[in-house]
Amino acid sequence: MNTTSAPAKPEQSPLGKASSYIDQYDASLLFPLPRADKRGELGIAGDPPFFGADIWTAFELSWLNPRGKPQLALAHFMVPCESPNIVESKSFKLYLNSFNNTVFADSDAVLACMRKDVSEALWRSAPVQGSVGLRLIAPELFDREPIYELDGLSLDRLDIECSRYTPAPDLLRVTLGEAPVSEVLVSNLLKSNCLVTGQPDWGSVQISYTGDAIDQEGLLQYLVSFRNHNEFHEQCVERIFMDIWTRCKPIKLSVYARYTRRGGLDINPFRTSHPQKPPANTRTARQ
Repeated sequence: MNTTSAPAKPEQSPLGKASSYIDQYDASLLFPLPRADKRGELGIAGDPPFFGADIWTAFELSWLNPRGKPQLALAHFMVPCESPNIVESKSFKLYLNSFNNTVFADSDAVLACMRKDVSEALWRSAPVQGSVGLRLIAPELFDREPIYELDGLSLDRLDIECSRYTPAPDLLRVTLGEAPVSEVLVSNLLKSNCLVTGQPDWGSVQISYTGDAIDQEGLLQYLVSFRNHNEFHEQCVERIFMDIWTRCKPIKLSVYARYTRRGGLDINPFRTSHPQKPPANTRTARQ
């Protein structure tokens, strides 16, 4: 097992740099980044006040069987948010690309290899190791992969004025003195930018909560305020969770975002204040 310390800076990753596309298996291409740095910016020290996972789909996975015939599958990854690292997405794409001309005995061998490599990167240098959830979807099952939009009341119906395009948590407010409500609110207007390259990241977000009623116009303006913000998907969702958690003080809160794919990968973070099963990895129409 590789015990090299995780690189500390996103700019050291392959992002924004010319890359050689290696087509022979190479686990060293995976580039872990510690979660702690960005969580520190949010005032999180030690265990965070949420549970959850990062739900990944790899749409471009292929390898060779022992007779040299190309094989392919979709791969669903479930990355626990308590892993000390994330894997930078371009490095993940380069890693998957390295399977293209590599011979594996069967799909079970591919699955076992990826589970070992990705788990090692996610828990690199940690005193306690964990494992990523992983399953492969064979081509004959592709037509069972459904498309659903996020359930909830659409915030996008609101005719609001927007003028702030960097995160503005002061836009979040609640109605005090009334009975707690339970609501599920959704928006397709989430957009942020890659932390390193500045490339746009498009997403839909679902916010489920119980507590004082959150002002819906202010919440939508807040979500729109991420439009020019540079941060990775996982970090944006944790920022949204923490801003709502600290400013609106709900009894319960869950934040779930589905981001459109780039380089054959989508990343869909889910954070919740109370233990619950992560959502099914069901893509939206834009994904």
